Amino acid sequence: MTRKADTIGARIRYWRMRRGGMTQAVLAGLAGVSQSYVSQVESGRKTIDRRSTLVALAAALQVTVADLLGQGTEPGDPARDSAAEHVPVIWSALIEIEDGERRPSTCTREQLIADIYRIDQLRMSCNYPAMARMLPGLLLEAAAVGGPILAQVAYQASTCLRHLGYRHLALNAARVAVSAAEDIEDPAWIGASRFAYAQSLPIESASLAARAAHRSLSELQADAADERVRQMLGQLHLSAALTSTVSGRMDVAEDHLAEAAREAASLGDPADGAGFNGCGFGPTNVGLWEMSIAAEQGESGRVIELSRKVRPQVLVASIRQQSYWLDLGRALADGGRRDAEALAAFVQAERAAPVPFVLNPLARDAVVALAQRARRRAIPDELRVLAGRMGISLSA
Repeated sequence: MTRKADTIGARIRYWRMRRGGMTQAVLAGLAGVSQSYVSQVESGRKTIDRRSTLVALAAALQVTVADLLGQGTEPGDPARDSAAEHVPVIWSALIEIEDGERRPSTCTREQLIADIYRIDQLRMSCNYPAMARMLPGLLLEAAAVGGPILAQVAYQASTCLRHLGYRHLALNAARVAVSAAEDIEDPAWIGASRFAYAQSLPIESASLAARAAHRSLSELQADAADERVRQMLGQLHLSAALTSTVSGRMDVAEDHLAEAAREAASLGDPADGAGFNGCGFGPTNVGLWEMSIAAEQGESGRVIELSRKVRPQVLVASIRQQSYWLDLGRALADGGRRDAEALAAFVQAERAAPVPFVLNPLARDAVVALAQRARRRAIPDELRVLAGRMGISLSA
């Protein structure tokens, strides 16, 4: 019924076979899950809802989480393919900047500011392929100017590359942003760039990401009178809360989440729906991260409960709206009893941000699982259409 060659479950089975025909039972024992769970994931009937489970399975198979997700490696998706041709040139530009080389600027400052505004609008709408086309030249132009302009463009590059699945290059871009921000001693951009750094680290490095966020929080606290810094302190608390959850440190996660909520209550949602650097920090964003943290804990009921209190439309960034609907959809799909509601949520997620939804391996697997659970002649038309847009072929 479903083409599954590019699902997480299919990759798990592939790597299991590559490991001397490791049985499902052995893999389950090594990863700390049940054999039944592995079987259902491999068949596409069940999705992996927790990052920590992905880490455990990848470690048991002696591969990376990126190998299981297929991020940045598999051709065939038009959005990824249209961006991929620009990635080597982006990489080359990042290497040149990290090596300290600076080309003379070829455009006016007004043109540069206009291009930065344009690429930031593309970031807010999650048009990562269009961002990728602009980034090689824009990175080199920003490097010629340096300062907050380089920090901002490198941050944009890190965000784009991460969502396209190139985390190793996203990390390079984040380091460029950190270096540029530290050179001018701008605490707000230091906070933003270190947030990008923490976000770009592989899932396996969740504990390192949590420690990096914690160190940044300590260093930036002295500049908390600046509202931009306070927003980034809040974002760093949220990042530390999620990565601590992945690492199994719920006590630490709860402390960070409480600090983020306290800061958000004081600041409120940004009046323009964006805030400093489009981070959108405020009570709404805290609610969205709480949903993601509850999902990481496997608490689907809690995700649904939290969703009733969150209005993601107050934020400009479409990725935040997609996050809401995707987390809600996966929670509704858990157990297989509310698949119609889950499908409606996934449709909303795809409408909010089509490119990252199509590229998200977890979203893809969730749609496959819905199709696998539907009876052969009862696959809803809306599910068939959504799957088609994601390149998933369902039987007629």
